[in-house]
Amino acid sequence: MPSMFARTAMPPSDLVSKLPLFSGLSRDDLARISLEFEEMEVPRGTTLFRPGDLCSGLHVVVSGHVKVSLGSADGAEKVVDLAGPGQTLGETAVFLDRPHKTAAETLSDSRLLHISKEQVYAAVQNHPGFAQRVIAGLSHRLDRFINDLESLTLHSGTERVVSYLLSRLEGAAEHPQAAVTLPASKGIIASRLNLTQEHFSRILHDLAATDLIRVDGRSIMIPDVAQLRARTA
Repeated sequence: MPSMFARTAMPPSDLVSKLPLFSGLSRDDLARISLEFEEMEVPRGTTLFRPGDLCSGLHVVVSGHVKVSLGSADGAEKVVDLAGPGQTLGETAVFLDRPHKTAAETLSDSRLLHISKEQVYAAVQNHPGFAQRVIAGLSHRLDRFINDLESLTLHSGTERVVSYLLSRLEGAAEHPQAAVTLPASKGIIASRLNLTQEHFSRILHDLAATDLIRVDGRSIMIPDVAQLRARTA
């Protein structure tokens, strides 16, 4: 791997034990499966791979965020995913044994694990728990893409933005009020939702004008979660 990738002091087994992909594995299995993993400290703005690059293996996000995008000949970009902690990159290229179709770039200083294709194949064969988590992860991603397709074709821009904000609440969703921090710039979030940046900003302004949200840069306060959720009904 490139020299900008450096190991940190924490043993890889301690890192992988906290990631959904490896949940359910015994401590001994974790120790064995992580022996050859490469931990990487990657600066913001680093391109992990580009379309056409040969796939070397899986990247697992431990911390930080990674933008996954498609590009066109005229330089236009469509963000197709924003991968955060616990998510993986490159499964399609690994299991179909083909070059990457997308580009991946870190949006912040990030910590990743790199698992070579050979290690992935061996882990799938030797650790049923790992194989089940890979299948679950791919199924979850397929389900998310189907939801995205439904949203893009059947929902308005405002409904898409509201649904995205609610999806960022996680455990706070049951509280009467909550705060959301956008993981990337408004332009990148807008592309992810298939909106122009101007349209995205206008929707945020309209939601704020009706007191459904309060916007401060990337921080968005939701005074009444139930009221905002009702906006999508």
